[in-house]
Amino acid sequence: MLVLSRQRDETIMIGNDVELTVVDIRGDKVRLGITAPFHIAVHRKEIYDAIKGENLEAARLSLPRSELSLSAPFNKGGTRPSIVSASAKLRNSPAVGRTAGRTGAHPRH
Repeated sequence: MLVLSRQRDETIMIGNDVELTVVDIRGDKVRLGITAPFHIAVHRKEIYDAIKGENLEAARLSLPRSELSLSAPFNKGGTRPSIVSASAKLRNSPAVGRTAGRTGAHPRH
């Protein structure tokens, strides 16, 4: 793990497209601003884990038991198994449903 020290209003670049800025520091809490292209998902870790778990569960429930194998990525008809995302359910949560005030911004996760 790389550990960097930053002060308020200082930025860290991740690759060429992601900026991580220290917006505020209050006591033991740090507020971070993240600027990233729309195609890069930005989530709090607990939200990411919930989405991942819901997707795995949906994939498990949508396949017949005979097809629950990592070596069989396609259904009998040659299509990939459907994976239902939990992000829609999580987006409707009061703590998650807010979005930043600009077009194309990521939800605050």
